[in-house]
Amino acid sequence: MAQSLARNFTIRNVLLAGILLMLAGDFMFALNDAMGKWLVASFSVGQVVFIRSIGAFIVLGPMIANQGAGRLFRMERPVLQSLRVLATTVDTALFYAAVVYLPLADVMSFYMAGPIYVAALSHFLLGEKVGWRRWAAILVGFCGVLIILKPSSAAFSQSSLFALVGSIAFAFAIILSRRLRGTSDTTLVTWQTIGTLLVGAVMTIGAWRTPSALDFGAMLLLGIVSCAAHLMITRALKLAPASTLAPLHYSLLLWAVIFGLAFFGDVPGPRILIGSAIVVLAGLFIFHRQKVVETVVPPENVPKGVN
Repeated sequence: MAQSLARNFTIRNVLLAGILLMLAGDFMFALNDAMGKWLVASFSVGQVVFIRSIGAFIVLGPMIANQGAGRLFRMERPVLQSLRVLATTVDTALFYAAVVYLPLADVMSFYMAGPIYVAALSHFLLGEKVGWRRWAAILVGFCGVLIILKPSSAAFSQSSLFALVGSIAFAFAIILSRRLRGTSDTTLVTWQTIGTLLVGAVMTIGAWRTPSALDFGAMLLLGIVSCAAHLMITRALKLAPASTLAPLHYSLLLWAVIFGLAFFGDVPGPRILIGSAIVVLAGLFIFHRQKVVETVVPPENVPKGVN
């Protein structure tokens, strides 16, 4: 009896740790977004992405040394790896390009539709069965995106399209990450960082502005914060079920509203709030249905500990 109680207590603590890490990781991502919006107001997107990528190696360096640099070149499915690097690079670059002109909450509203795109793409790219209820939720979610986008000739702004295409690239990156589960996190993050580093370097040509020590440090810190956020969420997913953690990802939208209001004076309009609510509710329903229909894993196949 005592042993069973102790085991249940341990499980609850591990679950709580996963939830707290997920919330902390999302907060760090939101902070990264706010810092990025502040920096792209003064520097080109390419320069911010380039120096941000250098900053990420402050975190990745010790991890690469611990894993061994040779493992970076022993990759499974190099074509899929390259496609994932392309998707994450497009996602990052277009996100910062969008926040140059759009409020944080507006851009994050597009990115909150990422799980909806993933559910739709999983059917075609991963062969995962999607029932009619989830297809209905996907269509409702797309309606929410259309409300946010406000599809009129005047409203299809370049920044809105950046956010829309970036959010789709984000969904493709998630799909490809599922296909590359056998690759270590260090390898995945390192190559995507190299991709953004190279693209950022090309984009800085003719657009370089010498930053002050404070600005340069802020751009390096941007890379450290984003890399730390990614690692927190990766660890959270090893401690708690994805179905438990996924809905917490919508806290990003709340932080985007708070940071946008506090630092940039951005107040979300009714259209953004209504569209965001529809997207979030559709996404939550998709998570719920996934949890209902997913196959129960036999106890003997459940890992005994956390890596």
